Amino acid sequence: MTQPIATAIAGSLPKPAWLAQPEKLWAPWQLSGEALEQAKVDAMRLAVDDQLRAGISIIGDGEQTRQHFVTTFIEHLDGVDFLKRKTVRIRDRYDADVPTVVGPVSRKRSVFVADARRLRLLTNGPIKFTLPGPMTMIDTLYDDHFKSREKLAWAFAEILNQEARELAEAGVDIVQFDEPAFNVFFDEVRDWGVKTLERAAADLPCKTAVHICYGYGIEANNKWKEGLGAEWRQYEQTFPLLAASRINQVSLECHNSHVPMELIGLLEGKDVMVGAIDVANNQIETPEEVAATLRKALQWVKPHHLIGCTNCGMVPLSRAVARGKLHALAAGAAIVRAELGWS
Repeated sequence: MTQPIATAIAGSLPKPAWLAQPEKLWAPWQLSGEALEQAKVDAMRLAVDDQLRAGISIIGDGEQTRQHFVTTFIEHLDGVDFLKRKTVRIRDRYDADVPTVVGPVSRKRSVFVADARRLRLLTNGPIKFTLPGPMTMIDTLYDDHFKSREKLAWAFAEILNQEARELAEAGVDIVQFDEPAFNVFFDEVRDWGVKTLERAAADLPCKTAVHICYGYGIEANNKWKEGLGAEWRQYEQTFPLLAASRINQVSLECHNSHVPMELIGLLEGKDVMVGAIDVANNQIETPEEVAATLRKALQWVKPHHLIGCTNCGMVPLSRAVARGKLHALAAGAAIVRAELGWS
């Protein structure tokens, strides 16, 4: 059992300037060949060290080996042509040139298992590894083969399950699937989205999680949030479905958002990763601000099921700001833990 009021990152951390351009999504690598591969390994060690020094209790790799949380996984699959690109609308929010699905999709070899093994060697504590979810994967591609979002999602679910099984065998304690698309395509989430997510997570010997947020702190996402009104109740449509699912943990956005905290009461029985760190600005939270968010969450979640987390990935931030936020997250959780009588 994890400690009460554990802490974790949602996924990404900023990359060092010698690895990729700082504070930029999809930043190109600064190196190539063997030098790049060694630099990725070094960057992961730094990301882990930052978390351990801050006092984070569930450690991730910071996604240091990936240019993007979705496409880096897809790059390793057959059936997707990265040279044949089309412009599509990503989550009904912004346009992007994306690769094309040109045939049956398959995975010939593991994608992140070597990274997971390296991560396992860097800490004796629990580790989490992130994968894109099936629905978010299909929303980042142009499908010229299946001609069906649902069929393509089921195909990706099978591939993700293969990868997740190998991650668990490598010693990963939590496999998390990132599904920001769950906050947009509610009919599909109800009809087949949760089912494909469960297929991706089926029969794993480790814990499974899903991360659902309102996106990185980039302009397109921030503008979208501005139009969501005084209360963001998107979770109200997905949480009951996830509560009835076999997924163990749910990660959500809370701090500085307009998400009513009581919505996490819909996740009874699940571990809840409450976003207590805002990734859309450079303001470093105080430990007391983090503690206040976690105290509110305790009205609906028992301490051993509550994990303080970041709202989303922190790759667009500077490393100094991200470090400050990590320290605030751990310190805020420690305040609440002490109040409850745990040191």
